[in-house]
Amino acid sequence: MIAFEEAYRIVMNSVVSTGTEKIRFEDSLNRILREEVRSDTDMPPFDKATVDGFAIRKQDIENELEIVETIPAGSVPRKHIGKNQCSRIMTGAPVPEGADCVLMVEDTIVLPSGRLKFRGTFTKENIAFRAEDVRKGDAVLEPGRKIKPQDIAVMASVGHTRVEVSRKPVTGIISSGSELVEPGELPGLSQIRNSNSYQLMAQAERAGADGKYYGIARDDEEATYSVLLRALAECDLVLISGGVSMGDFDFVPKVLERAGVRLLFTRVAVQPGKPTTFGVHEKALLFGLPGNPVSSFMIFELITRPLISRMMGFDWTPRQISLPMKSTFTRRFSERMSLIPVIITEDGMAQAVDYHGSAHITALPHSYGIISLPAGVTRVEKGEKVIVRQI
Repeated sequence: MIAFEEAYRIVMNSVVSTGTEKIRFEDSLNRILREEVRSDTDMPPFDKATVDGFAIRKQDIENELEIVETIPAGSVPRKHIGKNQCSRIMTGAPVPEGADCVLMVEDTIVLPSGRLKFRGTFTKENIAFRAEDVRKGDAVLEPGRKIKPQDIAVMASVGHTRVEVSRKPVTGIISSGSELVEPGELPGLSQIRNSNSYQLMAQAERAGADGKYYGIARDDEEATYSVLLRALAECDLVLISGGVSMGDFDFVPKVLERAGVRLLFTRVAVQPGKPTTFGVHEKALLFGLPGNPVSSFMIFELITRPLISRMMGFDWTPRQISLPMKSTFTRRFSERMSLIPVIITEDGMAQAVDYHGSAHITALPHSYGIISLPAGVTRVEKGEKVIVRQI
């Protein structure tokens, strides 16, 4: 059994890149950008009005001004602004030559003579000048970022319609155990519904991977071996839950070695999650995860999710906040690092949830996050600051 920190180091040192692909920019939300995006134009591409109003020469602001034309957005000015002249202009329209200021319409009055008079006391230029945001050729997005909606807007603005992103890791998911039935079936005596696979599929999708479900592997070595070989051939990462503890039918580690997986560890000093196995294959990385759903959830969040991100060239970090404990928390055994689900109370404190162990999956939907207690620590006092990791 190795420390959690050592297990994390081993996994992160085993990262294999998924490579890249070109996709349409509008399909790139939440993908990992793998190229530098540069602008093919100045932004703004011309001096443009930022308000509805009148384009003038600022030196004429105190004078009555002749209105020489109206410039809607999307049209090109036809008139040059000379002494004591102005053009009516709409937001986003090009500022005509000669003008160096746009008066807001509410700061002006059109006199009975048809001439314009400024009636304000102060005005800004109200012009967005050409290239004041970005010059042609400037880098506007750097590689290694997770693409957000605002990034898609930037790509649209600079005409970058095909974008290079990391290929999503194909993540194969297998549940092991003859006691399992699918969610749509009514469990018989000694049976339980398979929740792990669907939880892991959702976690993989949230992490940015493409999940591929291989079904339930019964407690049969040959059947497990067959489905495992198929998953290893088709996936970048394989997750098999159950069958990795010390029972008579927990033969998954044996099957893994037979399939050519080199096991790097088989036990981790963490609670829940001790029977966690990790290995490398010539075609894929592999986790043998505990069968209890809370254990598999925790290990995925703490180790597998960062691995998936790193495979795509992205260093994902969870949201963490420091909060005081609402009440004292104690545990009897402290040989392993412990992961405790918590809520955040209305007064901004962390409170351990009612939690009965690694099979108590219904405790997690009510939990905001988890706190970790290092090995050897049995008690956290009321008011003591803890780091809450969002889940």
